[in-house]
Amino acid sequence: MRTITTVAVIGSGYMGGGIAQTLADAGLAVRIADATADRARAAHARILAEAAELEASGLMPAGHAGRVRDNLTWSESLPAAVDGADFIEEAVPEDPDTKRRVLAEISAAAAPAALIGTNTSTIPLARLADAVSHPDRFLVVHFSNPAHLVPGVELVAGAQTADSTVAAIRTMLTGIGRPSAVVADAPGFVLNRVQYAMVKEALLIVQEGHASPEDVDTILRSTLGFRAAFFGPLAMLDMAGLDVYADSFRLLADALGDRFTPPEILTDAADAGRHGMKNGAGLWRDYTDQDTGAIQAWRAQAYSRMSALLADLPPAPTLTRRTA
Repeated sequence: MRTITTVAVIGSGYMGGGIAQTLADAGLAVRIADATADRARAAHARILAEAAELEASGLMPAGHAGRVRDNLTWSESLPAAVDGADFIEEAVPEDPDTKRRVLAEISAAAAPAALIGTNTSTIPLARLADAVSHPDRFLVVHFSNPAHLVPGVELVAGAQTADSTVAAIRTMLTGIGRPSAVVADAPGFVLNRVQYAMVKEALLIVQEGHASPEDVDTILRSTLGFRAAFFGPLAMLDMAGLDVYADSFRLLADALGDRFTPPEILTDAADAGRHGMKNGAGLWRDYTDQDTGAIQAWRAQAYSRMSALLADLPPAPTLTRRTA
């Protein structure tokens, strides 16, 4: 298994800076580069200042700023940044042509064995892979914004990505305390396919006059979003009941059309008598009474702590709507 100790982040904007800050805090030697040396230098100063501010405010533990300062440097150029790096993360703007150009420069300057990741959230890996020599070392390593605070990382392996490449990146992420998941190179990957479906329905609800933007956001953050911090939507299926979801999908499809037609994977399971925790037969696993009791107890503890956290925090700043 390859060990990653030296990283280059190409693109030092807010996303790239957050990635660099995260990796440097974890003890990796990180170099940043941008379109010009001045931009890289300014980004380096900004990241150090942000790290110090986060530590001073108690949002990062003691020593955070020092670790970032000790492990983060800036480079005059892209070739200087990638020289000797075990892993290079490209974090330039979400434009295919820009990413392809930068990835080609990285590929030409980096060692042939260096692993290369792109932080794209929507561009298929297949549209970028031929810009990289030795594409077996190339994959999507998608951090979410702000990268230094949101823990999950979406990994997308292409047809040519080597298993050893994925394994090395996952080992690195596990070592810095970041959960990761490997998904296929399909449109939207996982995060944005789900997120954009939710955003579309939220916008349609407002457009159709069923609720105000404020009320839609209040409902989603205090119910679905509240629970989703602990359980994903597929785990929630087993908790609420597969039969309940299947019937509800059908009712929504009758009213709102084919986009709510229940997937066969759900209806087949419900029709076969797999109704989730309530009868011990979930979508992909079975549950004993002991399993269900343990999950419900953990859920009660998690939701109680989340409620206490939200009560302790001051209200979020209000986003004032523009008026005509």
